[in-house]
Amino acid sequence: MPKLPSVVCGVVCSVVCGFLLLAVTAAGGAQSPGVHASRPAACIAPVPQTAPGRPSIGVSLRRLYDTLGSEALWLRPERRRADQALVLLRGARDHGLSPDHYRVDELAQRVYRLPASGDALLDADLSRSVLQMLTDIHFGRTAPDHVTTVSGWAPVPYDPVDALCGALREDRLAGLTQQAQPRIPLYQRVKLTLAQYRDLAARPRQGLPLGPLPASGAVVAGDRYQGAAMLRQRLVLLGDLAAGGDSGDGQHYSIELANAVRRFQARHGLADDGELGPATMAALAVPLAHRVRQLELTLERLRWVPALPPGKMVVVNLPAFRLWAFDTAAQPASAALEMRVIVGNAAGTPTPLLVAQMRQVQFQPYWNVPASIVRKEILPKLARDPAYLARQHMEIIARDGTLLAADQSDAAAALGSGRARIRQTPGPHNVLGAVKFNLPNSMNIYLHATSARELFARARRDLSHGCIRVEQPAELAEFVLDDPIQWSTERVRSAMLAGSSQTVGLKTPVPVVLFYATAVTDRQGRVLFAADIYRRDAKMIAAMAGSPGPGLR
Repeated sequence: MPKLPSVVCGVVCSVVCGFLLLAVTAAGGAQSPGVHASRPAACIAPVPQTAPGRPSIGVSLRRLYDTLGSEALWLRPERRRADQALVLLRGARDHGLSPDHYRVDELAQRVYRLPASGDALLDADLSRSVLQMLTDIHFGRTAPDHVTTVSGWAPVPYDPVDALCGALREDRLAGLTQQAQPRIPLYQRVKLTLAQYRDLAARPRQGLPLGPLPASGAVVAGDRYQGAAMLRQRLVLLGDLAAGGDSGDGQHYSIELANAVRRFQARHGLADDGELGPATMAALAVPLAHRVRQLELTLERLRWVPALPPGKMVVVNLPAFRLWAFDTAAQPASAALEMRVIVGNAAGTPTPLLVAQMRQVQFQPYWNVPASIVRKEILPKLARDPAYLARQHMEIIARDGTLLAADQSDAAAALGSGRARIRQTPGPHNVLGAVKFNLPNSMNIYLHATSARELFARARRDLSHGCIRVEQPAELAEFVLDDPIQWSTERVRSAMLAGSSQTVGLKTPVPVVLFYATAVTDRQGRVLFAADIYRRDAKMIAAMAGSPGPGLR
C-alpha cells in the first residue's frame, strides 16, 4: 500500500483533537446525497475517532492517502483539482466559517508559484485543509455547550475521508460541502439569509444614524419626527417596508412607518405596538455586521444538534421564548404547533441547553419543590409565617412517605437537612398548572403548564427557575400523546380538570431540543432576531475567531 509522504507523517503524529462534537441529520427535510450512496470499495476502512462523533484530522489524512494510493491528489497531472480545492476552501464563508482558518490565501500563493511537477507537502496541506473544513462544516468548529441524553437510534456516521474519496474518484468536488452540511431545512435557510445580510452590510446607504427620540421618549403614528426619512430608508433596507410603501412627507411618523415598525418589532422579539421607543430604536441601530455574526453563530449551533430520527419533535429556542412541535415524518409535512414559552431567569437560573426525550405526560401533577428553592425561598418564609405552606397547598413529606405537620418541632430541621421534602398538591393553585411533560435528565428540567398565564403577555419572558412553561399545554399534550381515539381533545382537557394525578407514558419518546439561537429564518423566509439573554454570543464569537482547528495549528 502506498505510504503517506514522510513530511506529512510528522504532522500526523502531532495532531490532537479534544472536542466532543455531534453530527446533524435530516429533520424531515429534503435529503442531500447520502454519504455512502456511491461509496468506493477502497473507502471502507473504519473511522478512527478522537472523541465520539468527530474523526481525527491527522488520522483522516493518513487514511486518505493510504486509500487512494497516491502522493499527488491535487497537483498532478495538472492543477485543476488544486484550483477546485481553493474554491471549496473559500466557500467556507458560506457556512459562517472563515477561509483564513484553512490557510486558503497561503495555499493559493504556494499553488501558483510552484513548478508543474508539484510538491508533496503542498498536496498534503491542501488535503488537510479540505478535510478540516468538511469536518468543521459537519460537526462544528467549536465544542458544543449542551447536554444530550437521547438514545435508541444509530444514525449513519459522516466520514469526511469517505466523502472526499468518492468526490476525487468521481470528479464531483463541487458538491462536497453540500454533502457535509447538516441536513436540516433551517440550516439551508439561515445559510441563504447569511448571504443576504452580508450583501446588506456591504451597502453604503443603511439608513443610519436615526434621529433622536423626543423628550417624551416615544414616537407614535402621526407625531412629528425628524428622523422619518432615515427610518424609512432603514426599514426598506431590512425588508419591513416596501420601496415606495410610505406616502408620508418625511417629517412625520406616518401610519405606514408605524406598521413597518410593528413588523420589525415582531421579528425582533419586541412588543409589536408600532411605537418608536428606546428598545425599538436600539434594535434598529444594531450594525448589520453584528447581525451577520449572529447568523454565523446559528449555523455553528445547528452543527452541534445531534442526529435525530424522523418523527415528532419539540424544539424550544430559549432567547426567542418560542416552542415549535412538528412531525418531520408526516406526508405531506405537517404545520408546526407554535406557542410562547417562559424560560429560566437570566440573572440566576438560566435554562440549560439540552437534548432529551419526552417520555411521560402527567396530568394534575404534584410539584416536588427543588431543594434549592426550599432552602433559599420557602424556609425563610416558613420561619416568618408558619401558615405559609397551608396557604400554598404544600405538604411536608418525610423520607418514608409520611406527612409531617408544618408546626412539628423537627419539620424545619428535617427540611434543612434533606430528610424531608415539600410538594404542592394538584389543583388550580399548583405552579405546574394542569400538565407536566417529563423528559428524564440529570438537571431535572421539564416542560409544564402554569397557573400564572398572564406572564405570557410579556415581551421578555425569562422568569422561571429553569424549567419551561408552555402557553398551550393541552395542544402540546395531544400532539405528543398522538392517539386521537384514546386521547382526543376532549379526553385531554378532561384529564386536565380531573381531581387526581395521572401519568401517561408516551408510545414513542419524543425528542426535545432546548436550543439557543439569536438569529433564525422561519419557513416563510422571515429573519427573526432575539436578544442574547444569557450572554452566550460574545463568548462564542471569540471561540469562533480563535486559532485554526486541530491539525492546522
